[in-house]
Order: sequence, then C-alpha cells, then structure tokens
Amino acid sequence: MTEILLELLDKGGYLGIFLLMAAENIFPPIPSEVIMGAAGVLVARGQMTFMTLWIVATAGTVAGNLFWFWLGVRWSEETLKKVIDRWGRWLTFEWDEFLKARDIFRKYGDWIVFLLRFSPILRTIVSLPAGLARMKLWRFVLFTALGSAIWNGILIFGGKAISGLIDRYETLAGYGIVAFVLIGVAIYIYRVMTWEPVAAFENKDD
Repeated sequence: MTEILLELLDKGGYLGIFLLMAAENIFPPIPSEVIMGAAGVLVARGQMTFMTLWIVATAGTVAGNLFWFWLGVRWSEETLKKVIDRWGRWLTFEWDEFLKARDIFRKYGDWIVFLLRFSPILRTIVSLPAGLARMKLWRFVLFTALGSAIWNGILIFGGKAISGLIDRYETLAGYGIVAFVLIGVAIYIYRVMTWEPVAAFENKDD
C-alpha cells in the first residue's frame, strides 16, 4: 500500500501535488498529512526536491483557499447561509462553524488567517469571512501562504525523517496509512450522517 501511494504521487509529479493540495482545501476527506508525509518520503529518496515540493504544495493550498475567499467576496452572508444549509452536509460544513470563524476573524483581524492555518477545522472556513470582510487579496494570500508553508514544511520534514522506518517496515507503514485514511473517511461519513441544517437546531430550541 505504501509503495502504491508513493508510486502514484511520483507519477503525478508536482502538478499532481498541486492539484491534491488545492482539492484538500475544498473537499474534506483528502488528508494533507498523508499527501505531504508521503511526498516527504519521495524527497528522502531523491525523487522530488524539498524546495520545489514545498513551493508547489503551498501554492496548491493557497489556490484551494482562494476558492472560498472568492465565494466570500461574491456572496452575501445570507446567500452563504442558504448554500451551507443546502450543501453543507457533503462538505461537512456547519453554519455554526462559519459563525465561529467569522467572530474570531472580526475579533482578531487579518492575522488570524495565518494563525488558523494550524487549526484542522477553521483553517479553511476562515477564508469565507475574510472574503466577506473584503480583506485585501495580497494580505490574504500572504498570511495563507505563510501559515501553509510552515505546516507543509513540518509535514514534509516528518515524512522525510521517517522514510527509513517506512522502508524498513513497509507492510506496517502501509497498514498505518490505510488506518489513517479509513479513520478520516469514517469521520467524514459520521459528520455527513449527523449533519443538520441550522433550521433543525432552531426548531429543537422552540
């Protein structure tokens, strides 16, 4: 399993990494930790260079977040609520999570875009209130890129550091990757099945 994943990433090359990292910030079940960790192993093997991988992965992350930022710029909060009520189930995106990100953004300002890159849930959602607030594009790109660069760098170095262990315990590592992915999928399915629109919560309170 480990070698299959590494071979797929190697064949996809840097373009594949860019697209995967962009998609990871739009569609929840794609785990950046697995992508970057495996890519770090390829760096250790000399099949990719750290600097190119780091830049491409960070660019992909920024591109994915620009999608949400653009929606925030284009749509009103009322429109966003309607969209989240209709499609939030499949994105495992709840309205109260948006409100939390919005309130944090309003309280702390632009810098929170950088800090929330290290939050597993809010790091993408904060792009919406940033767009709604008409945050300057260059500042959004800068803070997103800085936070993403640090996080991606940590993941790449982590994959590179354990590459020897992966080569030595390939079967065990493969089971670990499968388990990690299955846990992520299970969490996604659980959130899809238990997701309720805001109206449902409001009715429960009545």
